[in-house]
Amino acid sequence: MRFKIHKKNALALSVAVFVAVVFVYTMLKSSSLPQDKPKQGTAGSSEKLETLSIAQNQSPNRFLYGSVFEMKKSVYENNFRQFIMNAEMFQSDPELVIVVQVHNRPAYLRLLVESLRNTAEIHSILLIFSHDYFSKEVGEIVQGIRFCRVLQIYFPYSLQLYPNEFPGQDPLDCPRDISKDEAKKKGCLNADYPDSYGHYREAAFTQAKHHWWWKLHFVWERVKALQGYSGYAVFIEDDNYLIPDFYSFFKRMAALKKSDCSDCDILALGNHDSPPLFQDLANKVETTGWVSTKHNIGMGLTKDVYYKIMGCASEFCTYDDYNWDWTLQHLSSQCLSKPLKVIAAQASRVLHTGDCGMHQKESCKPEAASQKVQTILQSVKSYLFPDHLVSRKLDSVKSSPHIRNGGWGDIRDHTLCKNYGKKL
Repeated sequence: MRFKIHKKNALALSVAVFVAVVFVYTMLKSSSLPQDKPKQGTAGSSEKLETLSIAQNQSPNRFLYGSVFEMKKSVYENNFRQFIMNAEMFQSDPELVIVVQVHNRPAYLRLLVESLRNTAEIHSILLIFSHDYFSKEVGEIVQGIRFCRVLQIYFPYSLQLYPNEFPGQDPLDCPRDISKDEAKKKGCLNADYPDSYGHYREAAFTQAKHHWWWKLHFVWERVKALQGYSGYAVFIEDDNYLIPDFYSFFKRMAALKKSDCSDCDILALGNHDSPPLFQDLANKVETTGWVSTKHNIGMGLTKDVYYKIMGCASEFCTYDDYNWDWTLQHLSSQCLSKPLKVIAAQASRVLHTGDCGMHQKESCKPEAASQKVQTILQSVKSYLFPDHLVSRKLDSVKSSPHIRNGGWGDIRDHTLCKNYGKKL
């Protein structure tokens, strides 16, 4: 049978063939040409940005110490990136976390780092430095550590970042000792908010409480390396010195809590007693009510206890005392369902080397502190690393309200403090 093409279909067939030929030619032409780079927003661009992001997160901390703007930018970038130093050398999960609140005391910070370097099993610890003062000297001390993993976090409301405005000292703030009537006539910013004793806020004193509360939030809520971590974080300061067996001793305290004091909230490695009786107390601990003046040094907390304290967050942020530890004492006696309970080392594993601080600026003698530490270490080294602990139970401390110290009457401090759970 012969195949016929009618005249009326010829035009349509010709058009179809032409279109097919053009399509094939175009495809062949495009495949032979070099491909354009993917534009912003394409899948290829996203892959490159992701690779760049990973590379940045694997690079060391970069902190610019020039202008206030540069420091603020560095603070937020590093708090977001959370670069962990020495992670390639120590890859197992942390068994303990040490959190150091750091101000501008580099000589004492060096002593603390020296004590950590001499600690048994230090490689299994994650060491977190929380800074409220930013300097090359302090940064270089921390970045010189090679004996364990290290994370640096930065208090974003430091006085250094707000030198002439709240939470720093605004030039329009009321002078400390002016009366409320005079303050209102003067029209200063916080005239309506003196403390319980009629004094107006001093930023240099409020910063430590702000930093401590922010740090507590950030460590337990924002540090990515601690997601899923169920152990302890021990909180110390940059003018503390840890005795070489502190970690071994702490592990024995944690085991004792499980067996003998399941309702204990805090493990306190330190106290403020003088060390001459160390040999008699080296393996002894006591369980009692937490007391701010005695158990505020070397405090070990779990996330469960953090949540317990957070139940009184509003009370913490509005209580008129610029000291974080006295404020915590108030929560223990007046806000929590039952007072905080502690297992405390009787022979302190934390020495307080600082002879200057908020109230004392001119008598800093780190060399003398170093010599004192070495003398103490020589006298106690024969009694370190006890193979068991002896516990005694003391009566709980009566929950009586203490006299507040003031310095925390400004509503701006209250509001900023309450916002740490949201803005970190």
